[in-house]
Amino acid sequence: MNVIPAGDPPTPVLPTSDEAAIMLQSAIGQIEFARAYTLGLLDATPRDRWFERPNGATSHIAWQVGHLAVSQYGLLMFRMRGRHPDDLELIPGRFRKAYARGSKPSDSADGQLTPDELFDKLARVHELAMQEIANVDPVSLLDPLDMPYAAYPCKLGAALFCPLHETLHAGQIGVIRRGLGLDPVR
Repeated sequence: MNVIPAGDPPTPVLPTSDEAAIMLQSAIGQIEFARAYTLGLLDATPRDRWFERPNGATSHIAWQVGHLAVSQYGLLMFRMRGRHPDDLELIPGRFRKAYARGSKPSDSADGQLTPDELFDKLARVHELAMQEIANVDPVSLLDPLDMPYAAYPCKLGAALFCPLHETLHAGQIGVIRRGLGLDPVR
């Protein structure tokens, strides 16, 4: 049995920029698949139940949707090209703080975006992020980044992490749906 020693894992050898460009195309396909899966779950969830938290659940659908919007912005836009002035309208500081990693879901819909507004925000971030990522310079994909990332500590790793992150939250959405007594989608 191989045991991984304690400490930091070894740093992987970075791909070439040509290899990174090919890997990015694969990541884009996975991002689109993950989003389609998430949308299937959301379409099967009545929006008037998005702020319900099943017994023992730490989250609700509304928080999951807001979190996915903030995360996709962070991984595919902010980490790829930095903050642009229009970003503050897309992801205002208050929204980012409400749905960022470590935030706590609100116990009430009062003062929150409606489910329709959250869904629209999720769709708009996805549309813009996919435009950004489709036009990224392959050489810049190898620029170093701190966590979160998958496989490589660079911009490519952030793109590779995006669909993994979304599928984790799609699973949480599925569990929340079941806690609400809704039938499974798959």
